[in-house]
Amino acid sequence: MGNLVAIDYGIKRTGLAHTDSGQIIASGLTSLATDTLMNYLKEYTKTQNVETFIVGQPRQKDGSASSVEVEILAFISRLKKVFPTIAIERYDERFTSKIAFQTMIDAGLKQKKRRDKGLVDQISATLILQSYLDFKMHQL
Repeated sequence: MGNLVAIDYGIKRTGLAHTDSGQIIASGLTSLATDTLMNYLKEYTKTQNVETFIVGQPRQKDGSASSVEVEILAFISRLKKVFPTIAIERYDERFTSKIAFQTMIDAGLKQKKRRDKGLVDQISATLILQSYLDFKMHQL
């Protein structure tokens, strides 16, 4: 069994999270400039057995697609070409940034640290992945 990698895709910056090989625990991996994302994933998959990429699916409150969806679909198309043997799934990411920010407050992080958008993206990716794991566990 390989690990899962969650991708909280953004036009400028992207957050990543991953699971252990048993797919039990989601943890933050990194956040990086989106234009370096594909190279990072190429290097990461050289040393890690990735079973599935979980790409966040941003939605509006009414359930309609977010404005960034066009860019995400283009990214997924490139992802499929570069990693044809790795599955790609989408998972609803509504409110993860708000929950991530609240998590930082609850954890007692100082205001300066909470302004770190990269950390918010990484926590958001972790929330997407943990929610995905919880969903899959309840499907059994």
